[in-house]
Amino acid sequence: MSRVHPFTAVLAVVGLLTTPALLAAPASAGASGAAPGGPGAATDYLAADKSGFATSTTAASTVWLTVQKEGGLGEVFYPDLGTPGARALRFLVSDGGSTALAQEVADVRTTVTDQRSLSYRQTFVQRAGHWRLTADYATDPARATVLVHLRLAATDGKRHAVYVAYEPTLTNDGTDDSGATRDGGLVAHDATTASALVAATGFTATSTGYRGTSDGITDLTADGRLDGRWTSAGPGSIVQTAATSLTGWHDGRETTLALAFGSTTEKAVSAARSSLATGYAATSHAYAAGWHAYLRSLKTPPSSLDSGAEKRLYRASVMVLAASEDKTHRGAYVASPTMPWRWGKEKPSGPYHLVWSRDLYQIASSLALAGDVAGANRALDYLFDVQQKPDGSFPQNSAVDGTPVWGGLQLDEVAFPMVLAYQLGRTDEGTWAHVKAAADFLVGFSQDGNVAPWTPQDRWENQSGYSPATIAAEIAGLVCAASIARANGDAASAGRYLAAADSWRAHLKAWTVTTTGPYSSGPYFLRLTKDGMPNAGTTYAIGDSGPSAMDQRRVVDPSFLDVVRLGVLPASDPSVVNSLRVVDEQLGVSTARGVYWHRASFDGYGERRDGSPWDFGLPEDSRLTLGRAWPLLNGERGEYDLAAGDRAAASAQITTMARAAGPGRMLPEQVWDDQAPAGTDGFVPGTPTFSATPLAWTHAQFVRLAWDVRAGRVLEQPAVVAQRYAG
Repeated sequence: MSRVHPFTAVLAVVGLLTTPALLAAPASAGASGAAPGGPGAATDYLAADKSGFATSTTAASTVWLTVQKEGGLGEVFYPDLGTPGARALRFLVSDGGSTALAQEVADVRTTVTDQRSLSYRQTFVQRAGHWRLTADYATDPARATVLVHLRLAATDGKRHAVYVAYEPTLTNDGTDDSGATRDGGLVAHDATTASALVAATGFTATSTGYRGTSDGITDLTADGRLDGRWTSAGPGSIVQTAATSLTGWHDGRETTLALAFGSTTEKAVSAARSSLATGYAATSHAYAAGWHAYLRSLKTPPSSLDSGAEKRLYRASVMVLAASEDKTHRGAYVASPTMPWRWGKEKPSGPYHLVWSRDLYQIASSLALAGDVAGANRALDYLFDVQQKPDGSFPQNSAVDGTPVWGGLQLDEVAFPMVLAYQLGRTDEGTWAHVKAAADFLVGFSQDGNVAPWTPQDRWENQSGYSPATIAAEIAGLVCAASIARANGDAASAGRYLAAADSWRAHLKAWTVTTTGPYSSGPYFLRLTKDGMPNAGTTYAIGDSGPSAMDQRRVVDPSFLDVVRLGVLPASDPSVVNSLRVVDEQLGVSTARGVYWHRASFDGYGERRDGSPWDFGLPEDSRLTLGRAWPLLNGERGEYDLAAGDRAAASAQITTMARAAGPGRMLPEQVWDDQAPAGTDGFVPGTPTFSATPLAWTHAQFVRLAWDVRAGRVLEQPAVVAQRYAG
């Protein structure tokens, strides 16, 4: 999906600060009053390769957190999963030595503390061996509060000082916030939302300043002293900083922070103090118990998972999918709680925080197999709620409240809700009305002289034409719609839908399979054709810094396998088998962790060659950016393997997908390929890039493949489609 932060990894947390005066609390105050230097520098959201994603299972707690791989919290969402309310919560440590940023002085490790909960711990170990800081994260099931339990161990016999730096972006905009010290804590607000940061053992100093000029991070890392004790700042881009009671000695070894949100500062403060009154131990226990209960409500992880690591990843994947649902607008599962690359500059935040019909289909079909049929049905109900009237189409994407955002149209996103309705056994009259509207839209669609199954956008969102993956979804959607039509006594509609599906299936290869392409003397599927003439050398611009005039016969894509997954063609079809060879040769990437695949030839949706971020407006033909490999494609390949009768090969794809997981068992959108940046630590082929991590689609594909392998067949495949076309 072309949803495309800066490469700076200075996100985390812990710096050594100088000046022994700060080690005794409270320190003498420096400058105070309203902070100077407004409105402060705007900044991007943090890098998208998260090592944790968490929320409670309760609807009462409308807050979600992300854990940064480099350390500390990244974006915190409130009041819904499409609205970041904070950019970061970071920690700084002083021991009277030199000043440095976290990655310069500490090794950071993220671990999962409960195998049946989205519970995370980060451990910061100073490389010089002077201190160890541990942070445990949870959200309060009873209210919109994030709790952080901090423990400091001094290993050099000295007292230390720990600071916390909080960066609000209330209501998804970090340029209009105001903040102040209140009753020993820190509050912030904009026109509609507020936050409060409070410590169980109190703060010994606080400051609210403008980013880049008078903020506490700049102050502390400049000379080790919190010279500015600014009592207020804003509106603007603000950073709130506080000195905790942690020293690493005796009663200064641990404390709990509460970051709470509400519609007013009073409500946020009340929530924070109520959470602290309950205590971290009791709150985190209740948090974890909610996830334990959720997992107990599901099926036992399938026996197809060969190792304990795979079973742990399976449980994490199901929980990530469940956590991706908004709590106010039920059924709205977002693509990812991240904003990779250029999207991190967007205000409001970018497309991964939206709901996409296609991604929602992947999520819902997997949840249903795992046993969360109610969640899958909520997803379908959400789709019906956002279905466009009067034409029956579905938005390219929508905000969690259902408001369409981008104005594109992708016909697979019109088809998949019909397939999902069939899979869920929804044949009631209300469902039929929605299915009929969508099916009528498909069979009657035309635009700019083109008619369906031609689509204005394929599943990767940046090309129009005849896409085998989209056509497969359209055919499957119409056959499923016909089945639901018959269940409602509408034989005429059923006949019309089947006639269109049969015609499109009969012409599928003529539109999308070339016999004159450069990669094989045999027939193979193309990513798409612009004109329905696959043997013509029609050219088109790839986009994303790719070639500006590429012969369509040179552009291939593994997503043609949807023709098999959805039952439109048998796995043994000669064009399918030959296309697999072509795709493996052209797009396969061999790594020590297994073979992965690029999503399409000449794809530029990924980091630059040096690892810096993708952006808009890059020159055509420059090849400045490179799309890397997508682990979700391993899941699709595994489904093909099953359809072809090779259960062992499908099981191997589960293992390869599992090896792509990052810290905290987060599965990424992309992994580094054989063109990973050289000479820099962290760019290991087969490990997550800075792409969206976690990506719900990848987690969904892992869950679904696990159940497919257990069953020995593609469970998602609509039986009514396979019976008609694939035997």
